[in-house]
Amino acid sequence: MSDSVTIRVELSERSYDIRIGRGILDESGRFVAERLKGKQAVVITDEHVRQPHADKVAAALVASGTRTDTLVVPAGEDTKGAAQAAALWNRLLELGADRKTFVVAVGGGVVGDLAGFVAATYARGIPFIQVPTSLMAQVDSSVGGKVGINLPLAKNLVGAFWQPAGVLIDLAALDTLPAREYRSGLAEVVKYGVILDEEFFAFLESHIAEINARDNATLLHLIRRSCELKAQVVAADEHEETGLRAVLNYGHTFCHPLETVAGYGTYLHGEAVAIGMMCASRLAEFVGRIDTKLTMRQGNLLSALGLPTTVTGLDIDALMTAMQRDKKAEEGKLRFVLPSRLGHVELVGGIDAALIRRAWHS
Repeated sequence: MSDSVTIRVELSERSYDIRIGRGILDESGRFVAERLKGKQAVVITDEHVRQPHADKVAAALVASGTRTDTLVVPAGEDTKGAAQAAALWNRLLELGADRKTFVVAVGGGVVGDLAGFVAATYARGIPFIQVPTSLMAQVDSSVGGKVGINLPLAKNLVGAFWQPAGVLIDLAALDTLPAREYRSGLAEVVKYGVILDEEFFAFLESHIAEINARDNATLLHLIRRSCELKAQVVAADEHEETGLRAVLNYGHTFCHPLETVAGYGTYLHGEAVAIGMMCASRLAEFVGRIDTKLTMRQGNLLSALGLPTTVTGLDIDALMTAMQRDKKAEEGKLRFVLPSRLGHVELVGGIDAALIRRAWHS
């Protein structure tokens, strides 16, 4: 393959590679053939990504001798639901898909989550490959094997752990990514710095201009380091059994209710993550874990990257109710991932509801 870097996600017999490079979609047929022996592929993509990315992947699969069909779903968060999953199951059946068929998800987080869930559940599980084309998907949702769909009242509540056979990340896909979608992905990059790597956070602070300009070398470092950090966490706690993987949910106990109450798609996921991180950081201040400086550093960096940091126009009671439905609540009790210093977070429960309400306000 052309110049690229490879990160290994170590999960025993479910281990897989994340390949990162520029202009490598044309080589996806070989990437897949090295990992899967099936001769029938179903590419799942959305209407915004089919041209040019998914068609390029499909052509590479055909060139490698794989029978390939492409299924196109509508773009947007509303697609990630039970109705679209059922439609895809039926299309797979019509195409004669069996347990040797594999799915190739080409798109952002919505496509990856939906296609991965369909792969995890069709015929009790068929292999799939992630080809993420948004920054959000490249640094977060394509890595780690979490797949799922939304319910009308709760995000990602129906899902599975289903590891991909490989992840192929082409930096060139980001060239056509709308600015808002690009910024959305940066929220998860910032999150990795806050929860796991103080040095990485400082790198982000000192390279704002390069990040906003989508400088290639800077992007490669951001994506590589983000994938390395997530791979380490996933390898140590694949199914969220020890609590270690919970650190990846920093900001998400606020983020998911925000997305639900505002209506799916009102906030992009990364925009809601950015606001959620600020809420979580304020909450950490209120319970005496950190001082104001850390919250201010996060807010300054997020704002410099064009991300929102406050929530306006939403009913706090509705947000608090939605919090109780979140899948991370245990017996109705909320637990929060809160920083104790830059680069280190912990899971904290038993927080007074009045403080949680206060944290929603900037």
